[in-house]
Amino acid sequence: MDTLLFPLEWVVANVMVIWHWIWSAIGLDPAAGITWALSIVGLVITIRAALIPLFVKQINASRAMQVIAPDLKKIQDKYKGKKDQASREAMSRETMELYSKHKTNPFASCLPMLIQAPIFFALFRVLNGLEGNATPGAPTQGIGMLSDTLMEQAQSATLFGAQLSETFLRGASVEGKILSAVLIVAMVATTFLTQHQLTRRNLPASALEGPMAQQQKILMYVLPFIFVISGPNFPVGVLIYWTTTNVWTFGQQWYVIRNNPTPGSDAYRAYQERMAAKAAKKAAHGGTDASTAVIEAEAVDESGPKRSGQRQQPKRKNRGGAKPQQLPAADDLPASDDKDPS
Repeated sequence: MDTLLFPLEWVVANVMVIWHWIWSAIGLDPAAGITWALSIVGLVITIRAALIPLFVKQINASRAMQVIAPDLKKIQDKYKGKKDQASREAMSRETMELYSKHKTNPFASCLPMLIQAPIFFALFRVLNGLEGNATPGAPTQGIGMLSDTLMEQAQSATLFGAQLSETFLRGASVEGKILSAVLIVAMVATTFLTQHQLTRRNLPASALEGPMAQQQKILMYVLPFIFVISGPNFPVGVLIYWTTTNVWTFGQQWYVIRNNPTPGSDAYRAYQERMAAKAAKKAAHGGTDASTAVIEAEAVDESGPKRSGQRQQPKRKNRGGAKPQQLPAADDLPASDDKDPS
């Protein structure tokens, strides 16, 4: 495991040192805890920014799987209790057709997470290494540009009186326990809000029922509980990392949901209202006529059912009142002078 993760740990350590140099160049004390804490924040921002494409794919795939959950349940109910080969093949075929129609599958939402896992584990090992190097008399082990000297400096740096290597349970000062408790609460709250935003605001009512919806609901409460149990064992530096990661995830997810919401969800209705207000404001300032503004607002919901009383696009009128020229009837045409050569 150490051999496999070493390249990632080397990259993580170097990025953190680069951010430490940046903050030091700005004028912060290189040995101060705030400098190292901001270096951890910069490290998280760098890694998460690089993973934005994977995050977008993951949230879209997860959303698609939750949206088609009712249809999946219908297929399962249709072939429930049927064990013959033909029924199993038909069920598999209809399921794959549903995945193909919505351009998703169960692995699409898991793959980005699997790719991110080694990077996050390497982050944890580098930051958690500060705790190991905090043991009195124990030799430090630098990695990459994070030399032994910088490692010692980081593990002894204090933030609000607490060392970044302290944990809530093991050898923490009063300041360390208070800071750890505050970060654990922030970590749990941001985890819950992120899950709540994804499952409650960005899903239609039909996707909030069924086994998959229940799993998401359980996950929304289980994940924060896991952090409540494991958080006291994390050093302050790791808690800063996790809290920053959660805040980044929440903000990034909020942006994606705001600009690309799931049709039928609360976020989608809010998006429609914003687009309608924007079109009305544009019409009020003379940017377009009222009928076009209505059409632009209604175009937001092209994939949904048409509302009764929907305004129709006005037909184009002939300018100048000129009537279209009509062709003469066949009986009114003059007789031809050409004779049959035969």
